[in-house]
Amino acid sequence: MKTHYLLIDYENVQPKSLQRLQRMQGMSLKVCAFLGTKQAKVPIELAHQLQPLGSNAEYIQICGNGANALDFPFAFTIGELSKTDPDGVFPVISKDTGFDPLIQFAKGRGFEVIRHKDIADIALPKPVREKSRSKKPRSEKIATIVQNLTPAARLAPGRSRRSRARSTRYFKSARPAQNLRNC
Repeated sequence: MKTHYLLIDYENVQPKSLQRLQRMQGMSLKVCAFLGTKQAKVPIELAHQLQPLGSNAEYIQICGNGANALDFPFAFTIGELSKTDPDGVFPVISKDTGFDPLIQFAKGRGFEVIRHKDIADIALPKPVREKSRSKKPRSEKIATIVQNLTPAARLAPGRSRRSRARSTRYFKSARPAQNLRNC
């Protein structure tokens, strides 16, 4: 199963709810929430919703100021994660179109990176259902199998005696094994 590394540009997008994460918990999921320098406090709603993920949720506080202060650590983190897990999926939650060249570059290198404007935009994989080949109920299927079994009375008489005689003759003619110890 591929690990999904959900990268949230919290300086740019403040999701109202992360309830969608609860539906993603069946997947292998890790969340990185990037916080700008002006975001000294984490909203309690965000903390409550990320807390059940335990060590799979991480807050990354950016130290510098400037137009792209958060973008470079964000890009660096995508690079680190893609190097350690090249098969991972990297959904980026941001309205910042400045990430698009990075995403196109990563896609060109074979990585699965996509930008979404909101967590609600992430397409969740559909649960896999087992398809039944037949519309018959299970009890009818079992009844058909039992009905097709050959009853013991129909077996040709003497077959078991013949096979027993063959195996007895074979083993009597075989030489005794040498160098075997009795255990």
